[in-house]
Amino acid sequence: MLTEDMKKLISEHRAGMVASVNDDGSPSVSPKATFVILDDETLAFGNLRSPGTIKNINQRPSAEVCFIDVLARKAVRVTGTAKYLKNDEVSDALRAAFEEVWADFLDRFAGVVEIKVSAAEYILSPAYDMGITESELREANLAHLQSLS
Repeated sequence: MLTEDMKKLISEHRAGMVASVNDDGSPSVSPKATFVILDDETLAFGNLRSPGTIKNINQRPSAEVCFIDVLARKAVRVTGTAKYLKNDEVSDALRAAFEEVWADFLDRFAGVVEIKVSAAEYILSPAYDMGITESELREANLAHLQSLS
């Protein structure tokens, strides 16, 4: 499900906006910045401070995550089923995946959310349809970001 291009974007831009469903059916979106890719069909993030997201996932496991490269205006949208695992439920393989990237944060995790991917979409800005190149987009967007400081 996750292509090499998708995995590259996710690996380079690990902060994903996680959408879950509130009790009243409304969406709840929250940034999570501790993602790892386990395989072509599984992502996970560490629970550092996510009480609302965890509550929603425990009651309604549908989730969607969007990762974006703001300079290139490319994104990956992942839809799937999320499951919250307390620390004592995390497999050795899952723990090892986090140790590779997030070893300094492991002792702060209250648990891990594993997302089984049911759909994934690579999204490009309409600017590409207009003939604007990735280099041009990166240059323009970087200049914009630098002008903000």
